[in-house]
Amino acid sequence: MAFTQRHAQRAEDRRRDIFDSHRHRVFALSYYMTGNEVDAEKLLGDTFIAAFRKTDEPTSQDVDAALVKHLQEQFPLRETGAPIQPEPGSSAPMGRNVKRTELEEALATLPPSERLLYLLRDVEGYTPAAIAQLLEMTEPQVNRGLFTARLRLRKALTAGRGGDNAAA
Repeated sequence: MAFTQRHAQRAEDRRRDIFDSHRHRVFALSYYMTGNEVDAEKLLGDTFIAAFRKTDEPTSQDVDAALVKHLQEQFPLRETGAPIQPEPGSSAPMGRNVKRTELEEALATLPPSERLLYLLRDVEGYTPAAIAQLLEMTEPQVNRGLFTARLRLRKALTAGRGGDNAAA
């Protein structure tokens, strides 16, 4: 009986460690995709339930796949907004003093597919190849989506500053 209890406790500890090691990342992505804590918490729970149903010890890839599956159910990730072209003279980077709240507001304006691409690449540091595999896209599609997302963000952040790129 003691062996069974120790084994069960170790299994529970491993599940807790897996949850703890991915919780912040999954919650952050969920929050930026849904825009509110309640929906993000629900998505967090649904993601881990699905990941643990698939395997007793889900890997990062298992957790990501479960998250993307739930995001695809909630958002039309295959659809993107109309492509935009850089405006003349917009190749210079924006001022670096962007507040977090400004970035969060600008992120909320992106179509869901571009928002997820941006978050996975520029916030979480995934490679375009890893994103392509996770989202079942080609790398060129990922790169085009990232390019468009970055242009939209730059445009939204510039508009939020009254169009003044030199603001300090």
